[in-house]
Amino acid sequence: MTQATNTAVPQRGARVAPGSAADRAIKRRRILDILDAEGHDSLLLTTPTALAWYLDGSRVHVSLAGDPIAALLVDRGGDHLVTFSNEASRIAAEELPSGVTLHTVPWYGNLHQAAAAVGSASRPPLAEADVAAQLRRARRQLLPAESARYSRLSAELAGIMTDVLSTARPETTEFGLVSALAARVVAAGAEPLVLLCNGSSRSTFRHPLATHAALGRRAMAVVCARRDGLIANITRWIRFDAGTAEEHDAEARIAAVEADIFEATVPGARLDRIFAEIQAAYVRHGFGADQWEQHHQGGPAGYAGRDPRVTADATDTVVLDQAFTWNPSGPNVKIEDTVQLTESGLRVLTVDPRWPVTTVNGLERPATLQL
Repeated sequence: MTQATNTAVPQRGARVAPGSAADRAIKRRRILDILDAEGHDSLLLTTPTALAWYLDGSRVHVSLAGDPIAALLVDRGGDHLVTFSNEASRIAAEELPSGVTLHTVPWYGNLHQAAAAVGSASRPPLAEADVAAQLRRARRQLLPAESARYSRLSAELAGIMTDVLSTARPETTEFGLVSALAARVVAAGAEPLVLLCNGSSRSTFRHPLATHAALGRRAMAVVCARRDGLIANITRWIRFDAGTAEEHDAEARIAAVEADIFEATVPGARLDRIFAEIQAAYVRHGFGADQWEQHHQGGPAGYAGRDPRVTADATDTVVLDQAFTWNPSGPNVKIEDTVQLTESGLRVLTVDPRWPVTTVNGLERPATLQL
């Protein structure tokens, strides 16, 4: 294994590692606190979520479906990133935060074994799985620079949804709509991790991968986009007629379910208790008691799509500056935005002032765009 140095000269328009030195210092302190609590000297980070969080937005992937092309050892002496030799020049030039030592192995080498061996500790490092709950706690409160990046991404994504969906027509196909969304997301320097669309002929599917079907009279689009490691999530609806009374009623009731979830999302609340509130809210607002079983309900957001998905077994607690994406759904209805809990309450991040809204419990929520 060799240690690389960054000799690349950034070109005009080239990417610069997005990380904030101030944020990264706090993150390192949080990891050292975990090591202190565990009586250990090093921790090996290997998953996309942990690496993106600790490196503060560095891209350490090639394939969106593949494993990271780097592993990182945090020990008391410093931070050591190990990547394949054929990836090192890009990592060094565009993704490596200051204060991180870069090491390389051949493309056929074992990243995890190599990373475990570079530190100064005398025993094997902790694995992520050993401290999974502690790592979730470490990343749940977003820091100032990453909160700013998240806000920019979320607002841009909301604008993209408005731009693309407002040009749709009944004869537009689902593939046509999501391909236009994907193009705009990529042009914004982000990665479309999830693209869903259902036209009126497929409205019963809650995770509708796109097809060649036309949108028809009503459609839903969902995008989850990642930039600098952070993932923004959004759902929007459009229709080409006035809608039915049943549709309007269901849209109002699912927004009321979401409002109850927002009301329960307060500092100190436990996720399992919010989950119980979600179950009760479905019944309270006229949906079947089994509706929560038809689709996951969301949860904390940020460097994972949900971190974690809320269930009856999730006992993490809510903190200020934490981000969430709740996504209650019922037959032919769903509502979803990325929000952040601030001292003044929940702030919707995926917002575009051009999109029509309705006020629910004092908060502006997206309505269906009628075209």
